[in-house]
Amino acid sequence: MLRFLTAGESHGPGLVTIVEGLPAGLDVAADDFSAELARRRLGYGRGRRMSLEKDELEILGGVRFGKTLGSPVAVVIRNTEWPKWEEEMAASPGESKRPLRTPRPGHADLAGMIKYDTRDARNILERASARETAARTIVGCLAKKVLAAIDVAVVSHVVAIGSVTSASDLLPGPQDQNAIDASEVRAFDAGAAAAMVREIETAKADRNTLGGVVEVLVYGLPVGIGSHVHWDRRLDAELARAVMSIQAIKGVEIGDAHTVAGLPGSEAHDQIYHDGTDFYRKTNLAGGIEGGMSIGDVIRIRAAMKPISTVMRPLDSVDVESKKAEKAFRERSDVCAVPAAGVVAEQMVAYATAREVMRKYGGDSLAELQAAAAAHRRRIAEF
Repeated sequence: MLRFLTAGESHGPGLVTIVEGLPAGLDVAADDFSAELARRRLGYGRGRRMSLEKDELEILGGVRFGKTLGSPVAVVIRNTEWPKWEEEMAASPGESKRPLRTPRPGHADLAGMIKYDTRDARNILERASARETAARTIVGCLAKKVLAAIDVAVVSHVVAIGSVTSASDLLPGPQDQNAIDASEVRAFDAGAAAAMVREIETAKADRNTLGGVVEVLVYGLPVGIGSHVHWDRRLDAELARAVMSIQAIKGVEIGDAHTVAGLPGSEAHDQIYHDGTDFYRKTNLAGGIEGGMSIGDVIRIRAAMKPISTVMRPLDSVDVESKKAEKAFRERSDVCAVPAAGVVAEQMVAYATAREVMRKYGGDSLAELQAAAAAHRRRIAEF
């Protein structure tokens, strides 16, 4: 079973990722991770920290001579700003000189402070920070290698920032990923991209933040990944959980779920046809999934990201010690991180998909995985 674990704080010495269940024989290089981490830093509206993060990393285990061994892969991403934070984030006994007492609305601060019985929000925000997604990017990079080995590709793009929305009929393919990444806001719709940049500029001038919507597409996934037999085997449930686990994501949509909810049943489903060789659908309202299983069409999943909760015009809060009304504290933040959220959603979709692929095909080695996938595709073709 493919699984992962991350550890580390935003301003700690580094983030650690451990990925278990990968087949032996996958080509892996530190440059692969660096390239994916650089994509995570993309996007108009990012803060100063993006220019400071260098994402210095080291593969600590699970890879030899550029290939996975079948053992857990461990990677550390070191924090280049650690010397500035070594005293405030020390593991040795001591106490903070700058405790944070006024939690930010919309963040994990207050609920976490109450849950873990601390009067310093830094004990919560350091781990709740979206910086943790850098560690998940390592996971996604490895997951995409598993999927690529059986000719499955994952692509993401931004479909909305603030009030600006892309044209709904534009659906990028894997060949469009580089062009999307070249966009300042990672939008496939060039016209909407320019309007999104203006929207971000307006929010920045207003000392405000913006959210938006991203879409992730999975191409090449054969019929029958996932299962209807148990709640935790359903592919759409696994994808939704993976994407909803990303910081600041507040909603997930598979296919055209919100539109379909308002249609009569006669118009809400992807009717089935056969061309003499294969089954096919003329529409993809279901987003490539029926009954918790892939149907051989493009998987489509959208995620709604709320505006970043650290606002340059601090919101109302309360000092947890004095209980007096105060303004929430400010941390260094972005105006808009929706483009980066698309990359992270891409990584988590890749992980959830690869997890079900490995459950379906197994394989201690890359050759075994590929042989099982090829056999499955032959059986589908003969059905």
